Amino acid sequence: MLALRSLRNRRTTALLTISAIAISVALLLGVQKMRTAARDGFANTVSGVDLIVGARSGQLNLLLYSVFRVGDATANVSWASYQKIANHPDVAWTIPISLGDSHRGFRVMGTNNDYFEHYRFAGDRSIRFASGQRFADLYDAVIGADVARQLGYKQGDKVVISHGLGNVSFAHHEDKPFRITGILERTGTPIDRTVHVGLEAITAIHLDWDSGMQAQGAGRISAEQARAQKLTPESITAFMVGMRTKVMTFTMQRAINEYRLEPLLAIIPGVALTQLWNLVGIADTALMIVAAFVVLAGLLGMLTAILTSLNERRREMAILRSVGAQPRHVFSMLVAEAGLLASAGVLTGVALCYGLLYAAKPVLENRFGIFLDPGGLTGYDVGLLVSIVFAALLMGAVPAWRAYRNTLSDGLTIRV
Repeated sequence: MLALRSLRNRRTTALLTISAIAISVALLLGVQKMRTAARDGFANTVSGVDLIVGARSGQLNLLLYSVFRVGDATANVSWASYQKIANHPDVAWTIPISLGDSHRGFRVMGTNNDYFEHYRFAGDRSIRFASGQRFADLYDAVIGADVARQLGYKQGDKVVISHGLGNVSFAHHEDKPFRITGILERTGTPIDRTVHVGLEAITAIHLDWDSGMQAQGAGRISAEQARAQKLTPESITAFMVGMRTKVMTFTMQRAINEYRLEPLLAIIPGVALTQLWNLVGIADTALMIVAAFVVLAGLLGMLTAILTSLNERRREMAILRSVGAQPRHVFSMLVAEAGLLASAGVLTGVALCYGLLYAAKPVLENRFGIFLDPGGLTGYDVGLLVSIVFAALLMGAVPAWRAYRNTLSDGLTIRV
């Protein structure tokens, strides 16, 4: 009670100290929540997929080009092998993926409507349309939210796919343009930066191409002529697999990795994503360290404020001694002041953090595709906050010890 009244008498300094601690705590807790959201979002870039199958290469390489559209496959998977695995009695569904083309810097992915049916992200979120619908015609295209926003596309616009993956391409499939039939809602995943077309459409636009060059003259096949051709692909880049029962996942993975007809690799997305996060997660650790130093700066500010006021309060300490207070009581009062300041700062910081998180939640989802669930305080969060209060008590012991020594030496005589 005495410490509380003392702080009330110095309310301006106390409020500034509490504000500094609150801002630093809000930053630390906010960074922790964002780290968790980023890690969960990264891990949930693809959900509900039991296996990803591609040509034999590295686990991370297969994950990067099939899910994140980064890099290229070392080889393709034959259509015959895909069909054999897709028709296995333990396989519930598959999503074929064909990569290799682009549109104005965005990757083009050939697939089928099973992609919109079975692909999941961020736990159990399904792909939803902001406008339009799935593929209905050979030359239909569905674009991600970032493609629509950056290029200013809307439903019904025409797009021309370019051969290859460069941002600037001089080889275009101009004779077979696509019509945008759907625009997807933002997902915060590589889906937002992808142009989706039908698997048969990828075959159609390459019918008259060989070695990266289009045939000339009579060798060309028009868009309408392509419709009459056999458009079953000879190969695909990769495919995703959903099993009927999860217990068969490892058995199927081993069977695919030992497949004798061609060298294939099957990976479990969750395991590969964890490996990839361990490689790129150092940045989030660095951010947490910076936030911790901000908290330390706030506590040092509190320490400075208490130390600065000691000389001004020596008469106050002497008066306390005159009414029967012992040096240990003075020591306890100053430690209690530090604890009260830190506790008030922590509580204010928690309230500030959650207020900002709830205010920013719709903006982060709609504009950046970051799905943030503030939730409640976890055991780790509580541990951090208790550590801050404990550190404040330790820091408060420094000015408390000086005051203890002053009261012993001063007695009732104050040196001016």
